[in-house]
Amino acid sequence: MLEIRNLTRTFGGVTAVQEVSFRIRAGTIHSVIGPNGAGKTTLFNLITGLYQPSSGQILLEGESIGGHPPDELARRGMSRTFQNLQICMNMSALENVMVGAHMRQNQGLLAGMARLGKLVRAERACAAECVELMNFVGVGRYVDADASQLPYGALKRLEIARALAAKPKLLLLDEPAAGLNHTETQEIDVLIKKVAAAGVTVVLVEHDMKLVMNISDHILVLNYGKKLAEGTAQEVRANPEVIAAYLGGAAAH
Repeated sequence: MLEIRNLTRTFGGVTAVQEVSFRIRAGTIHSVIGPNGAGKTTLFNLITGLYQPSSGQILLEGESIGGHPPDELARRGMSRTFQNLQICMNMSALENVMVGAHMRQNQGLLAGMARLGKLVRAERACAAECVELMNFVGVGRYVDADASQLPYGALKRLEIARALAAKPKLLLLDEPAAGLNHTETQEIDVLIKKVAAAGVTVVLVEHDMKLVMNISDHILVLNYGKKLAEGTAQEVRANPEVIAAYLGGAAAH
């Protein structure tokens, strides 16, 4: 589904990501972990077109997409969420999800001004589809609520529903469990597994190691912008270099 080849990004004299390579198979849950400042979010921003690579390649289903704008990548089947919530608080919860489907709607200026019957029917169908997505992620009880009324944990899942509304093949989640309590984290755990079971390839950056180890088919470990290790949860958990990076050099002995 996704292949990264020798990807590098520098900011002035600082190299945030350095010659990172890895592959993600379709239908898997792939986690990217590492200490603070390891380059995880920079890697996500490169993959999703927010940053231009300094060098290296990003291939989606075999086609080079490095440096392509986010809207083009969304049309190709890539969607993402952000570490800091990107919710429109002046809209309803349902409207927030419908925003994710906007690229699939034929809503030209003339049609919008005339409110043609076809457009109205399409909008109703979109709303019904997004209600189903809200139920899928576990926030169906908030369909008639304003986004500002939702608790934080529900907003995290609402953002995932909006990303799914674009019907992605590849979903990137930037710290989906950040700020959540134990119960909410368990709900995100179950939801990510449901998303993958529905056929969407999932890549996540996450600090909650219990969540990562429980759901991941494959894990990539970054440290100081470089690939430190990769493998299954069992392989990564037992890797001395990974233990040292997280717990300090003494932990490796």
